[in-house]
Amino acid sequence: EDALTVREVDVAMRRRLGGSEEDTLIAQGNLAITYDPLGRFDEGLRLQRDVYSGWLKLNGEEHGETLREANNYANSLIQLRRYKEARPVLRKMMPVARRVLGESDGITLKMRWNYADALCQDPGATLDDLREAVTLLEDPERTTRRVLGASHPLTRS
Repeated sequence: EDALTVREVDVAMRRRLGGSEEDTLIAQGNLAITYDPLGRFDEGLRLQRDVYSGWLKLNGEEHGETLREANNYANSLIQLRRYKEARPVLRKMMPVARRVLGESDGITLKMRWNYADALCQDPGATLDDLREAVTLLEDPERTTRRVLGASHPLTRS
């Protein structure tokens, strides 16, 4: 609760004092993630969507921060089991991330993982959805091992 109050004041002050749009979006992103541990998921999701939309308007879809926030927004949707809403965001932004950041970038890999998760976790997933998820994860698994090494927690069997 204390962190929430501090972050709410931070956002309010940046808006009132005319802080840069980038700094305000960063503060809003920090606020959005503070809502989750408090069980205020819908508020966090709304703010996360606004942060993603803000970065998109400010810098376009090929900016690193926009890509990060697209992934964060999609991840929030997945956590709320709103798979059908998460998939189009990731489907649109994954090719952009691969082109701009590269195949082995952490954001690109997380997007692929989140998209596969959205496909697999959806109760209405088809066999084709599951096949697509497996295909999506085969290459990143090898890339992750190469980039992070076999002893990293994400790559240990």
